[in-house]
Amino acid sequence: MSTQDFEQELRAIVGAERVLADEPLAAHTTFHIGGPAQWLVLPCSENEVAAVVNACEGAGVPWRVLGLGSNVLAPDGGLPGVTVKLAENFSAVDVLPGGLVRAQAGATNEAVAEAALAAGLAGYEFASGIPGTVGGAAIMNAGAYDGQFSDVAVEVRCLAPANRTGASGGDNPDGVGNKSGSGEAADGNGGPGKAAEGAIVTLSASQAEWGYRASRMMREGLVVLSATLQLAPDSPAAIRARMDDLRERRASKQPLEMPSAGSTFKRPQGYFAGALIQEAGCQGASVGGAQVSTKHAGFVVNTGDATAADVLALIAEVQRRVHEATGVALEPEVRLWG
Repeated sequence: MSTQDFEQELRAIVGAERVLADEPLAAHTTFHIGGPAQWLVLPCSENEVAAVVNACEGAGVPWRVLGLGSNVLAPDGGLPGVTVKLAENFSAVDVLPGGLVRAQAGATNEAVAEAALAAGLAGYEFASGIPGTVGGAAIMNAGAYDGQFSDVAVEVRCLAPANRTGASGGDNPDGVGNKSGSGEAADGNGGPGKAAEGAIVTLSASQAEWGYRASRMMREGLVVLSATLQLAPDSPAAIRARMDDLRERRASKQPLEMPSAGSTFKRPQGYFAGALIQEAGCQGASVGGAQVSTKHAGFVVNTGDATAADVLALIAEVQRRVHEATGVALEPEVRLWG
């Protein structure tokens, strides 16, 4: 299939206005870094997501999923193939009976927390300031201030690609693969807990196998489509007070005024990454336009003209110096696309 014919197939699936050719990824990541995606595609339904993935796999075109890009470093040279963006185009939030809230993968954590607040439901306040989507929160088991996604999630609806050979990233670092059909398969066709390949599956909380910044969805390359949360009734005033307190604490400690991808490194067991970076004398260190934040050493920020190469070089330098000084090997939390 020619490039032109493939682009026409994408346009037939989602509409011409939702297929963006040579779209700069810097405009879709919070780092404000990244060259052009060959195609950025904006599906608005589960069937469209599945059809786009099927088209990619059928044509042998690489693909990956992006949310708000709040946890990704996109390459300077851009990316071949299709970047499927699940953000405002895929962001419905519904409050259901019994304290349940169901959110599509592209809904922001802030939007979900605000919808819960309006309904007098507590439990998602911890995520209200996490600058990403529900899809990313589910994949990474996002957490902050003694709360994490797995504390409140009861099920996750996912696309289980047949081959799962594509890349993943963004704040919705969902997996990749082949031939994604749209049939229901609650437990898959390989017995309880095995996701049927090429199907849309619903995983219970136990089947999601969440850990620290990890999940079954990440491990198996499942594309998160939505999640259902179990929240608890509380006074809207009390909920708002907690959200405001967390927002103030975050703003006072984190470099929110500068482009970044959030915490650059995972928390090593028994340590705090920021403290180790300070101990190694790296706070304020820079490579090109990338800098270890002077406000919080756990963040690498874009001072204005950073490239992905700058950030990668700085990450490597911080890892080297921290290991030499402390013996601890830092692992990036930021998803490094390439």
